[in-house]
Amino acid sequence: MRKNMIFLSIVILTLNASLLHATSGKKVFETFCWGCHHQTAVAFGPHFEEIASKRNAEEIRAMITDPVSVSSVFGYKRNAMPSFKLSDDNLTAITNYILSFKPDSNGTVESNSTQETNKTVVTTETVKLEEKK
Repeated sequence: MRKNMIFLSIVILTLNASLLHATSGKKVFETFCWGCHHQTAVAFGPHFEEIASKRNAEEIRAMITDPVSVSSVFGYKRNAMPSFKLSDDNLTAITNYILSFKPDSNGTVESNSTQETNKTVVTTETVKLEEKK
């Protein structure tokens, strides 16, 4: 009986950890992003489907951590997004969550997939290089 209880406890803890990891991107979104962004509808900022269709993971990470510089590199005349100091885990979670809204070629949203396209890739290193010019 005791072995069954231990086994059941391990299973429950594992499931809870999996669910926490699976929803952590959504939790980061609800905490930091929801005021200006929505997953599929236009709000103050672009929705996640649009972002995921136009940007890769590095570009999204750079925009979250240094939006003023990245906006300049992208050629935007202005930027309203504040910078966020997120842990690496939270930054990865929200980036993956945003990219999970990327539509596939049929127009349906894919799950946690990132397809590469021919576009300028902006990273935090690119931003540093642009600032030195």
